Amino acid sequence: MPEPRRRADAVRNREAVLDAAEALFTSAGPAEVSMNSVAAAAGVGKGTVFRAFTDRTGLLQALAERRSAPLREAVTAGPAPLGPSTPPRDRVPALLDALAGFKLDNRSLYLALEDDGAASPYRSASYAWWHHTLCEALGELTDPAHASYLAHLLLAAVRADLVSHLAATEHLTGDEIRTRLRAHVEAVLPG
Repeated sequence: MPEPRRRADAVRNREAVLDAAEALFTSAGPAEVSMNSVAAAAGVGKGTVFRAFTDRTGLLQALAERRSAPLREAVTAGPAPLGPSTPPRDRVPALLDALAGFKLDNRSLYLALEDDGAASPYRSASYAWWHHTLCEALGELTDPAHASYLAHLLLAAVRADLVSHLAATEHLTGDEIRTRLRAHVEAVLPG
């Protein structure tokens, strides 16, 4: 079913809210930003923000979707190593490496999203998309029934809370995290 058309002013307001949230989250961090401050920075009423995004989690998810759009495009239609023409044995580690790098670069947003508590991250559209993408590649390497569980396990290795812990508490660099992730993925991949 296609998404309903939005009025031009609703589309403009939605983009203004996302732009304002992006600026505020970048300068202060998502945990420090209220829906009121986003509305004020966007020049809209608080009700407009809630109509467009329902709640704080919806706003965080929309911002995460916006930031991840170029990565998802590279995965969907791009060249090797992320693109669909890459053999699964090479593509799965490349997908997880790219996702780990993305989570490192967008750590505060994803920590806020994972910690928001309003909904399980496993029910988000973003998680479902990554899980499906990994399942497709893993399904060519193993029994499709096993592929789903394996995709969940591999995605757990790139959760923002884990990536943040490794960087902040265990003092691993981004390159060290990605190197260890690649070794883990190679160890668990079938074949």
